[in-house]
Order: sequence, then structure tokens, then C-alpha cells
Amino acid sequence: MKLLLCTALFASSALFAAEPPTRNDANLSVRNEVLLAIDKGLAWLKQQQKADGSIANPENDAPSAEHPALTAMPLIAFYRQPTGKAAGEYADVLNKGYGFLRSKVQPDGGIYTTGLANYNTSVCLLALLNTHDPKDEPLLAHARDFIAGMQAKDMTKPETDGGIGYGTTGVSPKRGHPDLDNTLVALEALRAYKTSHPSTEIPGGKDLNWQAAIDFVSRCQNLPAVNKQAWASDDPANKGGFIYYPGSSNAGEQDLGNGKKALRSYGTMSYAGLLSYIYADLKQDDPRVTAALEWLQKNYTLEENPGLGRAGLYYYYHLASKGLATAKVREMTTADGKKVDWARDMALKLINLQNGNGSWVNDTARWMEKDPVLVTAYSVITLEIIYNQL
Repeated sequence: MKLLLCTALFASSALFAAEPPTRNDANLSVRNEVLLAIDKGLAWLKQQQKADGSIANPENDAPSAEHPALTAMPLIAFYRQPTGKAAGEYADVLNKGYGFLRSKVQPDGGIYTTGLANYNTSVCLLALLNTHDPKDEPLLAHARDFIAGMQAKDMTKPETDGGIGYGTTGVSPKRGHPDLDNTLVALEALRAYKTSHPSTEIPGGKDLNWQAAIDFVSRCQNLPAVNKQAWASDDPANKGGFIYYPGSSNAGEQDLGNGKKALRSYGTMSYAGLLSYIYADLKQDDPRVTAALEWLQKNYTLEENPGLGRAGLYYYYHLASKGLATAKVREMTTADGKKVDWARDMALKLINLQNGNGSWVNDTARWMEKDPVLVTAYSVITLEIIYNQL
């Protein structure tokens, strides 16, 4: 089960869009439509909040209790509302939700219940950084240390060293290894903490081995120039893109002929790889970054999650908006040479997909995308990012 990732934008990286681009007057009407769609989505999410502060799928609230990150994600959406409603209309929703997250703090510093400890802690840390409450400082510092302490080293499969997985608690053996998804959300949370605490020294605090993390991410990329694993391919369909973890792609294999096969690069993990490099401060002209952007340009589409069809489609929109905004990409040049204003393109796509009640949901269930709370949170945050790009 791959869950959600969140979306704060931080100004410290060389590739970050520290300031939103200049407004395009031609997009005024679309911006207004985006703002309306955001407010409709948040109004629907507000109706799903429970008495304990959690925000749950109205048809099945069990996953919300099990995974506090499923509440943290909508809280990030409420906080990022672009016209300042977080301090007024949504203040009570946020305060109740933050209280729920605090109730899930564990003695080891993690924020989780029965499993997926890194994922839950990382997403919850991103949400709780927005409280700006001095009383939360010990909690935040301990969560940060917990995440940094999850980094793998001395693994049986050394190619997974430097990455981060779901965590050992309540995880099946299938997930008991680092992967690019979890590494991304951990890097984002740690970068967010560092950005919000630029001069803070934590006595005894743990730090991530950032170079080891970069090396792990590189070992998830189809780029033989830097990834020396036997499976890495530079065939035109896959070169520069990413897979789930070294040696395994959720998009399967691709037959290259002559007895050769490639592990297929796919959309969500290729944006995850790009963002991981950004959070680790790689420069824009680094060949790993340029190769990732080239694959993403060549495979740009809003009709599917490239390589996976409709599976994980809203997660794909979510990471695509975040990745392109942080990498300061204003236009995508597609494989046929067409130039696309991706922000406008994605805004109109999501507006057309919104349900009448304000929610979004995928008709393909993989990775929990039949959960309307999860998918609505993805969509609202995506539109919030887009609003600042139009």
C-alpha cells in the first residue's frame, strides 16, 4: 500500500521557486475557478472531520485511526488555502486536527499507531510544523530525530543503503526495505524542519547522511552513467526515469529485444526522484537532474500516470505539480514538440474531474485512491500549488 505524500515548498534549495512566478493576466479566469474548486474541496473535507479531530473517509474511517498521516494531509491542505482562511474559517478544523496528531506521538518520537512509522511520522511532522506553537518544539525535534534514525545502513542488499522504508513496526516483509516513496517523504520532512529551524542546534540530535540518501536515489534511476547496477538502462523509453527501489519497478519490465529487458520508469517515481534530488540540494545542471527532467518532458500527459495507467493518477498529479513548480518549469515540451502550460492544463483537468459535492475520487482503487478524503486532499494541494503558478 503506497499512501500519500505531502507538499510544503521550501525556499532553501537551489531549484526551489522561492517566489511565485509573475501573474499572467490571461489566467485570471482560471485562477478564480481554481480558487472556487479549492474552497469547495475544503468545505467537503471540513464535513468529514470527526469529534476526535481526525478527518476520515465517510464510508470507512478505520484507516484514519490506523494512519494519522491520513488526517495530516488534509490539514496541510487547510493550512495552505491561498486567501488566508486558515487563520479564520478553518482555524477550528486545524486546531482539532493538530490535537489528534499530537495524541499519536509515541515514546520513541514517532507519530504513528501500529505501522508505517516513517511515512506517518514524516507527513505528521510536515503538518505540525505549521502550528508555530513553541510547546510543539520538543515533539518536532523528536520526530525529526526519529525520521533521521530510520535511514538504512549495512543492509544485506547494499544497494538499499542510504534509503528509508516504511519502518519495521507492523510492516510485512515485502515492505521491509527502503524505497523511493518513503525516502522522498522523509527528505521532504527533514528539509522542512531544517528550513523552519535554520539556526537551531539540537543537542544530541541525529542528522541524515544526505550523501548516502542521494546515492540511494541515484540507484533508483535508469541512468547507467551514474547507476552502475546491471538493470539500469539507457534505452530511449526509460533513460532518466525512476523505479520504486533498486531492482524493482511497479511498472514491470519492458522487452528491449535481443534478449534484453529494462525495468520500466514510471511517472510518480520519476517525479519522486526529481524532488528527492531537489531536497538534497543537487544543482539544476547535475546530469541526474537534467536526465530526470528530460524523461518527464518526453512522457508528459494528464491522461494517465505514465507506465501505470489510472493507478495512482491523483498522486501523479500531486507530485507533478510539486516537482514542476519547485524545478521552476513553466512549460513542458512534449515528445511531439508541443509546448504546454502545465499549470493551466492541470488546473482545467482537475476542475473538470471534481464531483458536485466538492470531492475527488479515482475509479481505480490501487494505493487507496478510492478514498475520497485522500484523493480530495491530493487534489486541493495540487490546485493550491497551481494557483501560485498561474
